[in-house]
Amino acid sequence: MPGTARHDREMAIQAKRNLSKTTDPVERLRLQCLARGSAGIKGLGRVFRIMDDDNSRTLDFKEFVKGLNDYAMMIDKEEAQEIFQIFDKDGSGTIDFDEFLVTLRPPMSNARKEIIMQAFRKLDKTGDGVITIEDLRGVYNAKHHPKYQNGDWTEDQVFRAFLDNFDSPYDKDGKVTTEEFMNYYAGVSASIDTDVYFIIMMKNAWKL
Repeated sequence: MPGTARHDREMAIQAKRNLSKTTDPVERLRLQCLARGSAGIKGLGRVFRIMDDDNSRTLDFKEFVKGLNDYAMMIDKEEAQEIFQIFDKDGSGTIDFDEFLVTLRPPMSNARKEIIMQAFRKLDKTGDGVITIEDLRGVYNAKHHPKYQNGDWTEDQVFRAFLDNFDSPYDKDGKVTTEEFMNYYAGVSASIDTDVYFIIMMKNAWKL
């Protein structure tokens, strides 16, 4: 199964602990996201995407600050300005939020990225770059789920709950993109020290 609750808890505790020690503004924002668990960075991405009315995939400073506030990030205006300037490399007054999210993700080795993509490809039966309920039918057996067994949920509800793990807390659309899957596992990865252990965990979880 996806990142375990225990990893999530450990990571959140670790992030909160490190938050008091770090002064780097980007690291502080990253830790605030991770303190919310594996889906934290992805959630911020969704908030920004909703704000990007013209689909330009860029944000100006006002939108950036509003996004941080909407997501209840404790960051003052000076710090936000500093982060914005780090990402606004060409000084255009806008930042590319895909680039922003990739930088915000805890760094992962190529070995970890590769195993995450293997899991994604296995789930994405149709190969269109998005995992949906249809994709899961052939890969994930809902009938073992306790809520299916006791009659609380239908098969589709089990699938949907499974996808919601990876989906963003604020905008669950039942579709999981490569980026969301990667952001989710970047969160899980942050709580696992060695590549070997991370790869074993992924192989076991997804039978790769």
